[in-house]
Amino acid sequence: MGMGNATVAGVNDVTATYWNPAGLATIPNENGVYLGAMHAEWFAGVSKHDYLAATIPMAKEGRRLAISLIRNGIDGIPNTLSLYNDDGSINYDNVTEFSAADYAIMFSHARNMNVKKGKLYVGGNAKVIYRGIGRFATSWGFGIDLGLQYHLNKWKFGFMGNDITTTFNAWSINFTDSERAVLEASGNDVTIKSLEITKPRFTLGARRSFSFKKVELEPEVDVIFTTDGQRNTLVSSKFTSIDLAIGLQALYNDFLSVRAGVSQFQKSKNFDGKESTIMSPSFGIGLKLGLITVDYAYTNPSDGNNRFSHIVSLTYNMRPKKG
Repeated sequence: MGMGNATVAGVNDVTATYWNPAGLATIPNENGVYLGAMHAEWFAGVSKHDYLAATIPMAKEGRRLAISLIRNGIDGIPNTLSLYNDDGSINYDNVTEFSAADYAIMFSHARNMNVKKGKLYVGGNAKVIYRGIGRFATSWGFGIDLGLQYHLNKWKFGFMGNDITTTFNAWSINFTDSERAVLEASGNDVTIKSLEITKPRFTLGARRSFSFKKVELEPEVDVIFTTDGQRNTLVSSKFTSIDLAIGLQALYNDFLSVRAGVSQFQKSKNFDGKESTIMSPSFGIGLKLGLITVDYAYTNPSDGNNRFSHIVSLTYNMRPKKG
């Protein structure tokens, strides 16, 4: 995230389950088990995003399995459907709170394809998605992701296809009769069941390494194609919208990483009617302390209006002892 999400070609640790599962296969088998965790609070703590993952090597060299859990939710939402008593008086004791959260559990597999020239890695996710809005609405869904990485000399290329089969979430609405009456009286349409569709998204990326004694520079550029309708991006059409993510990582002595990036390019109109392009900058730093790696990012996950958030992640390598 410190690199502006430009990481599909270069990700090479346990977080690859999210960015590009093919990157899992770049972890040597002898490194053993990796654990990862991330926590972020967006919009002044209103929205919370958490990520847990673990990866283990398979018996055959160049193959890995992983499992990860993601939660993205908003807690403490007031439920005011019972705010008014039957006589029309207000009773604040009737106000309760609920959470709206999305959960995803992903099962990942990655392997080295052993090509003649360079190195080709392939990986995929099978994910089960649960979405809940208090006790009022719940949905279940299933999706597939597919990723590729190809390394040749100092170049790394990546491809990520999210929801390549299209992900379907079937919703069930669970309002009581009294809650339904309140919603209908206030002009809301209340459905019983509905189907939510997440269409495919594709990302192509390229990264190159430049070495200067103890410092290594790794710039990456990702091109993101969405297929869910016209978006406010650099290239926008009804068929596909195209956006960019650009990032740079400076690695010192395999210990300290400094990162920066820009993403979410959007067109915006000023007060005088003139159109300009805005973007979301991000910064980050990483420290490798033995078998533990700590990463921090300061990034804007929203619309370029300076709603910055702090993101912290931790990875731990449970490397087996050499006998």
